[in-house]
Amino acid sequence: MVRPRLYEQVLERLRAYAADAGLRAGDRLPAERDLAQRLGVSRASVKQAIVVLEVQGLVETRHGGGTYLVRDALDAEPVERLVERKRRLPDVLDAREALETKLAELAAMRRTDDDLAALESALEFMAAEIGDGGAGVEGDRRFHAAVTGAAHSALLAEFMDAIADQITESRNESLRQPGRPPRSLDQHIRIAEAIRDRNPKAAAEAMRDHLRTVAEVRLLSWDPED
Repeated sequence: MVRPRLYEQVLERLRAYAADAGLRAGDRLPAERDLAQRLGVSRASVKQAIVVLEVQGLVETRHGGGTYLVRDALDAEPVERLVERKRRLPDVLDAREALETKLAELAAMRRTDDDLAALESALEFMAAEIGDGGAGVEGDRRFHAAVTGAAHSALLAEFMDAIADQITESRNESLRQPGRPPRSLDQHIRIAEAIRDRNPKAAAEAMRDHLRTVAEVRLLSWDPED
């Protein structure tokens, strides 16, 4: 049996502390030193636990301004699940760039008016989600599905469907990064414009740029042993 890392135990204590204190999204956590004293653990363990919460998008650490809850509860995933996703994510991102860059290029060559309508609908849906304070996850899914549809390639669509679960993981990981949803929406608009203009090169470049932004996630720089 693998012995839990000390900070994994601290994660549970932090969750309980936040619940008992009635903390909600937007509330600030006490300083690490104060938390260590209250929880009866080392400051280093508190720091490691907060990094895990940050990786999962549950808290946001502002430079010089403390750590704030992003959600109403600190319900962290098991660390081993994070470790497994960290191991898998680079391959998923490679596959997405290879497939979706080509799909965007083909979409710019083959799109119909109905395809453009689907892209526009997805953009509007994502904008509404973000406007309501959400991450835009469903709008993001709809947009990438619309690009795939506009490419009119049955085999590439099958490849995308085969890794749909992994794509969902990468989507959720990306869109929980601070400030990411509106940035992704802007990039989607660039992709849609290139497809509308029937510019395959610009569509492929815009999709590649977007997917490299998707790859910029805190999880990949996190070391579970630190």
